[in-house]
Amino acid sequence: MRVSFERVNVALGGVPVIHNASLEIESGHTVGVLGANGSGKSTLLRSLYRVIRPQSGVVRLDGDDAWTLPPRTLARHVAVMAQESESEFDLDVLDVVLLGRVPHRAGFGADTTRDLRLATDALARVGSLEQADRAFSGLSGGEKQRVLLARALVQESQVLILDEPTNHLDLAFQLELMHIVSTLGLTVIAALHDLNLAIAHCDEVAVLHRGTIAAFGRPDDVLTPELIGDVFGVRAHRLRHPETGHLLIAYSPIQSPTPLQKAAIL
Repeated sequence: MRVSFERVNVALGGVPVIHNASLEIESGHTVGVLGANGSGKSTLLRSLYRVIRPQSGVVRLDGDDAWTLPPRTLARHVAVMAQESESEFDLDVLDVVLLGRVPHRAGFGADTTRDLRLATDALARVGSLEQADRAFSGLSGGEKQRVLLARALVQESQVLILDEPTNHLDLAFQLELMHIVSTLGLTVIAALHDLNLAIAHCDEVAVLHRGTIAAFGRPDDVLTPELIGDVFGVRAHRLRHPETGHLLIAYSPIQSPTPLQKAAIL
């Protein structure tokens, strides 16, 4: 399913956060949304899954305005793994995952055999099947993230949104998670902090800077030292992974000149 942002503007508390954002994401592509803290990554995604309504512009799913779709239809199209973990859930892990099946139920129907199979398969896929009977509220942050990914998977949506999904995750599962979602054949949009994770698993990246889309395209083309310096305030060094050959970004701080250096310049 194609996702389009067309000249989208979003404000929070009257303060503009997203400025005239236009972005076309092809069906089946995995796209990383990158940017410094406060750049608008989460806000842009929330305008798609209808948490924050744009002031102007349109967010479309295969040409349809996402904000005019019935809620059940939207939920069948778009699944979300948000950065917040609902620690207040007084549910077992399996029941939390089964919440992803709600858009497919008629009324208050009970869980079907297929629902249960999809839920257990998803838990197995994220490595959490042995926790199916545990209380969700008793899990660690990383364990909750695994369960919330399983819940998104059982929703069987065509678009998967990951809002900073690697928070609380150890390195191994960060890699595993991105491998899982990038091989599902879905349209995946992930707000990420780790540039190298995005490079390894995303078809394209969209770089936000102060609420505007500064660049969009293949990671190799977009993530130049100049752009990274402007957006993230660090010196960037482009390398190649010794095993995969993928681009790697190494960072170093931008050092301010010492008083003696300033005097020499003057």
